[in-house]
Amino acid sequence: MGIMDFVKGQVKSVIEWVDADPDLLIWQWQGSTDELKNASKLIINPGQAAVFIYEGQVKAIHDYPGMFELRTANLPFWTTISKIMQGFQSEHKARIYFVRITEFLNQKWGTKSPIKYNDPVYKFPVGMRAFGNFSFHITDVRKFFTEIASNQEAVPISSVRNVIVDRIMTPLADVFAEAGFSYAEIDKHRLELSKKLTELVAAEFAPLGFEMSDFRIENTDFDEKTQERIDKISDKMADAHAINAMGSINTQGLNAYATIERLNALNTAAANPNGMAGAGVGMGMGMGMGMAGMMNPGMAAPMAPPPLPGGAQWHVAVNGQTQGPFSQADLQNLAANGQLTPATMVWTAGQDGWKKAAEVPNLSGLFAHTPPPPPPPM
Repeated sequence: MGIMDFVKGQVKSVIEWVDADPDLLIWQWQGSTDELKNASKLIINPGQAAVFIYEGQVKAIHDYPGMFELRTANLPFWTTISKIMQGFQSEHKARIYFVRITEFLNQKWGTKSPIKYNDPVYKFPVGMRAFGNFSFHITDVRKFFTEIASNQEAVPISSVRNVIVDRIMTPLADVFAEAGFSYAEIDKHRLELSKKLTELVAAEFAPLGFEMSDFRIENTDFDEKTQERIDKISDKMADAHAINAMGSINTQGLNAYATIERLNALNTAAANPNGMAGAGVGMGMGMGMGMAGMMNPGMAAPMAPPPLPGGAQWHVAVNGQTQGPFSQADLQNLAANGQLTPATMVWTAGQDGWKKAAEVPNLSGLFAHTPPPPPPPM
């Protein structure tokens, strides 16, 4: 045997996980059988355990840290190895493995496909994706090594993470379905749902020798069909809230709104005399009167022009066309909202031709408190 072989043998007579890869959960010590027989030291770093395998069976486990002189230390782990190695035969395989027994934090998980369940409030099928993280740690080295590692020389942490993620998908769907939360309530109940899932899968992972802890649902989103349904519900709810909010508007305000909508529709019709002009007038006037009637049941939208009330009925010139008739109250609302200006041309029965509104004694008072047009931008 050369000098290098001798040195190599002396170095490997120390049983230790040297330069431990942070991505590995289990690692096989690479020493030979002779090196195992003649080993002088066992070094177990914090968060590690050593496992002795003989003929495919776990014979001994050492799970507390330290550096041990094997020739003098009274270690049950080494005593078992020594007895077995005395009668060792070359065809029988003996191995040493190191296992990490620390907590593995912030392991990412995500659903590979949407979780399906029926929304208990809106009664439609939900397809939801969920994402988050969890931690896990080994609770029974013997069970874990037997069920997970088998004869592999190295086991990456990712392989156990995949086992966990695959096995939580069905329980996760059950938790969402049984919780009774609508899609809109999921996010505010994530901690509660996470706790329920952790409790549900505990019995499944215990026989494998490890425990999942600190499971968290960090985010959720929905598949395309579900999102379309949610958008429709959101639009209808927004409309309902808007109607409820407008319910507090007084009758005078609603009348002003209806009048403005009528004039806007007429302006649109005058600017577009072809095609849809008549339809635009009907829609605008119907919208204004219909909204006012919806907000105030006492103000119903008429199906035909109402009879002219007492008092003057005014006509307004808009883009070269005659619009109206409007009552004095209508013109007051239009003036207050800037739709009727002092220069707007008006006419009523008995008046000698068209005149500017400011020149008509009955209308000039409408502009007493109306501010002038704003100055041009600087």
